[in-house]
Amino acid sequence: MPDKSIKTYGIFKISVLKTFQICPSVNPEELALYLPIRYNEPMDASSNSYLSRINSWCKRGKSFDLAVITHYLQNYTQNISAGYSGEAVRIFDNYSMHNFIEHGEPDNGSDLLAILLDEGVKVPFPSPKQPSFTFIDLFAGIGGFRLAMQELNGKCVFSSEWNTESQATYMVNFGEFPFGDITLQEVKDLIPYGFDLLCAGFPCQPFSKGGHRQGFDDTRGTLFFDICQIVMKHRPKFLLLENVANLAGHDGGNTYSVITRSLDELGYYFPRNPMILSPDKFGVPILRPRLYIPCVRKDLAAGKEDFIWNFEEEIWKHPSENQLTVNDIVDPNVDDCISPYEEKVLTAWDEFYRGIDQKVIGFPVWMDFFRFEGDLSQFPVWKATFIRKNIDLYRRNRSFIDKWLAKWDNLEWCSKTHRKFEWQAGDGYSSLFDCLIQFRPSGIRVKRPDKFSTLVAMNHRQIIGRFRRRISVEETKLLQSFPKEYNLIGPPATALRQLGNSVNVRVVKNIFGLVIKNF
Repeated sequence: MPDKSIKTYGIFKISVLKTFQICPSVNPEELALYLPIRYNEPMDASSNSYLSRINSWCKRGKSFDLAVITHYLQNYTQNISAGYSGEAVRIFDNYSMHNFIEHGEPDNGSDLLAILLDEGVKVPFPSPKQPSFTFIDLFAGIGGFRLAMQELNGKCVFSSEWNTESQATYMVNFGEFPFGDITLQEVKDLIPYGFDLLCAGFPCQPFSKGGHRQGFDDTRGTLFFDICQIVMKHRPKFLLLENVANLAGHDGGNTYSVITRSLDELGYYFPRNPMILSPDKFGVPILRPRLYIPCVRKDLAAGKEDFIWNFEEEIWKHPSENQLTVNDIVDPNVDDCISPYEEKVLTAWDEFYRGIDQKVIGFPVWMDFFRFEGDLSQFPVWKATFIRKNIDLYRRNRSFIDKWLAKWDNLEWCSKTHRKFEWQAGDGYSSLFDCLIQFRPSGIRVKRPDKFSTLVAMNHRQIIGRFRRRISVEETKLLQSFPKEYNLIGPPATALRQLGNSVNVRVVKNIFGLVIKNF
């Protein structure tokens, strides 16, 4: 093998001789990622090659080793790495790495780790050097919780995320590959003792309705049960949980009831009522309600129970100072126009809206029912009501609509869903192209232009009417309060999915910032 210079994703450089020896199943290119380092080329976070190499490691069962090494490298300066050091040394010993010309010839994993630690590790978003609290990041996604907590001077000591694409994004930004399956005992056993905060954006899963009321034992078989196990063992001072807004009413309210009953049994206070917050209330122009459950250990909250019980009232006493508008988010220089077909569909419906006599439309417009003369009783009441309103709209505007249909060939060239139209922008706008637009399974939906709607899949991204293009990945990143410099791994569809599954950084920062200020 010819001499090559391996460059870390930041600081340390190690030259490898052609006599470099390693197990047959691992080559230096893979080792370069494994540490994580790459050959003498800049890290390209947008490259699919980075993700493919991560995938390769995971498929070969090496993700656990990668998590151990990177956790060790990111935690040694805070004296938190004792739980990772034994495993890390074992991993390096197994790969028998020798002959590093810049550092002599280390005999074992301990020597090699010492070399790496001496050189240090630099990442785009490092932990604070003198943190005021520590936290673990469960169901970490791409690091929304971590960014927020680091901005509050917190230090992450453990992370876990099952999705490989999100793990890759997390690692390229924080230099740490999250552990995968948090249900595994070998993973739970590596969580350091003494951390202050547990963060978790856990999945929504139903619990048993057996009526046993056994607290967190009722959660067995769900990922929330694993959270409960970790909380019971480590007893952190604080918890910050996040989930979709409809968890509060999921399964007839049973899911939320089991969660709060479990938290109470585990010894924590939390808001008395479900706390559903959206970024637009914190100065970010997007409607994205989520359920948040901040928890404080009961012994720490003594005398301040009312504060945490009425936490939502308290948080509105501290409004965000930096109020962003859509104009702060949108980049007018993005060149990503909608297709000619989409332009034609929207132009047709824009002409329709301008020509009818009703500017606040409180029902979906279904053009296939304009001339319906059948029996409405065959439909559910809600649908029959909408059909009747469509018939009335057509009859009042028959002359205009008939000409409109003739001009646009009865929209026979449209897909079926695009023959439906939903105006939800009030009466303050005269054109679709003044608003935000979405192609949805239910039809063409038009919303006010002052706030984006909740983030959805690639094909359903909102269209910025005045620019006749969809919202970009970079703009979506800003709507989730991620820094412009944050690296997203994978193609646009992957990046958008990662952002759509993340917590909003500003929201969780505001929530926990208020917690640590008062407890």
